[in-house]
Amino acid sequence: MMDAVFGAHRSTLTRTPALDYDEALWRRLDELGLVRLTGPESKGGSGAGWFEAAELLAAAVRHGVRIPLAEHDLLACWLLEANGMDYDDAVRTVAVLDDDGISAAVPWARSAQRIVVLWRVDRGYRLADAAVGAVAISERTNPIGEPRDTVTVDVSLLDGVPVSDRLVDQLVRKAALIRAIQVCAALDRIVELSIEHASTRVQFGRPLSKFQTMQNLISDSAAEAALARSATEAALTAAVADSWATDRLDFMIAVARSCVGHAASVVVRNGHQIHGAIGTTREHRLHEFTRAALAWRSDYGSVDHWDSAVTDATLHVGGRGLWSLITA
Repeated sequence: MMDAVFGAHRSTLTRTPALDYDEALWRRLDELGLVRLTGPESKGGSGAGWFEAAELLAAAVRHGVRIPLAEHDLLACWLLEANGMDYDDAVRTVAVLDDDGISAAVPWARSAQRIVVLWRVDRGYRLADAAVGAVAISERTNPIGEPRDTVTVDVSLLDGVPVSDRLVDQLVRKAALIRAIQVCAALDRIVELSIEHASTRVQFGRPLSKFQTMQNLISDSAAEAALARSATEAALTAAVADSWATDRLDFMIAVARSCVGHAASVVVRNGHQIHGAIGTTREHRLHEFTRAALAWRSDYGSVDHWDSAVTDATLHVGGRGLWSLITA
């Protein structure tokens, strides 16, 4: 069903820069109960879990759809819900402010109707569900045209509520894993397109797939994509089982993001080598997924950041504790 819904909108969403989300598609998803997929039914949600949400995000990626599903459902509305705050059906995103009241690279800020703002105070954090008119937004975009705006807020004008450190930790984990899920979906699509192109493109009298070099490129891409997906699925499974609250989950998410980041380099490079010049054209769909994979892998922490997190965790447990860290 999800592929059918997204597929109907593909022609209008994937051929031009996505500087805003498709409101008609958003309304359609809302009618189907997918905008608040993980929300409780008592508040208009569908009562689904993270596994279903991951499938929805992956389906959106496969069709090149750019909408703030994750930011709205899995982050913003979840935060309000976890704090017992009422909310309406306005489109939301999340901004975590620094000490100067600024949050850079906020996804979909200009497209949102409300922004869930989180900021540090002396003894913890506070949270407010702010109207977009109460914040200043400087428009920025990532390499694929998605809004990554700078949000500036005078928190003295907001009537925030206290937020526990536990919820802030969960927000960081969820945001990081969301992008891993999306990058994995993009990598899988690149591999599919590469196999399709190599199987149908004829060069020197035979399909590209018959050349050993192409076979090696595809097999390397498939292996890297599978490793990234396996690490991400393992982290997601542990997160759901442990309610996003175990210390070991930080290591598993760091591993997933590290694997995803390095896999993106290989899969994107190989995908363009397999496609040749046609893969760089706007008319071909390859760039929708290669550019997305490279853009998303830097959200909520760079590849270097996650590599360092894996290294630090490994050094902390030492040689004797490494096996337990990996297999526990």
